[in-house]
Parts: sequence; structure tokens; C-alpha cells
Amino acid sequence: MVEGIIYRYRTGIAWRDLPDVFGPWQTVWKWHRRMAGDGSWDGVLSALTAQADQANAVDWSLSVDSTIARAHQHATNITRTTGGTVELHEDRARAA
Repeated sequence: MVEGIIYRYRTGIAWRDLPDVFGPWQTVWKWHRRMAGDGSWDGVLSALTAQADQANAVDWSLSVDSTIARAHQHATNITRTTGGTVELHEDRARAA
């Protein structure tokens, strides 16, 4: 189960795409869900990080990316006030 969970995080695949060698993906997901809920994963991560740090096997350098991803104005969920009840972009004679 642990190998399946680690494989999933290392590759970034969806749970349902987990190879059959790890067993049913639902079972692996349930184990992960339980271990994450009770704090077991936090303990495992702390222990492994401390062990790797003691062996100088961790590179603690940091890289920061300042890329900006601009969104279109209509991608927001903010409502726009128009000043009237409805704005028509067509000719009023054609709208009637």
C-alpha cells in the first residue's frame, strides 16, 4: 500500500490510473485517506526527513518562481454592475 501511495505522488497520476501491481486503486486510496486523517503520514514524513537530513542526503536549496498567469476578465466570479437593468448591444428596434 505504501509503495502504491508513494508511486502515485511521485508520478502525479490520478488514483484510478494506479498500475494493477499495487492492487485495486480504491484500496490504496482508502489506506492513504486513513493514514492522512490520523496523522500517520506526518509522522512518516518527519522521520524520513530527519533521517535523510542526518545523512546529508537532502538538498535544502530553494527555488522561487515568480511567473504570473493572467486570467481573462470573465474568468472571475465577480458580478459587474451595469448601471441599468439590462444592457443591449443590438439596435433597440431589432430587440423588440
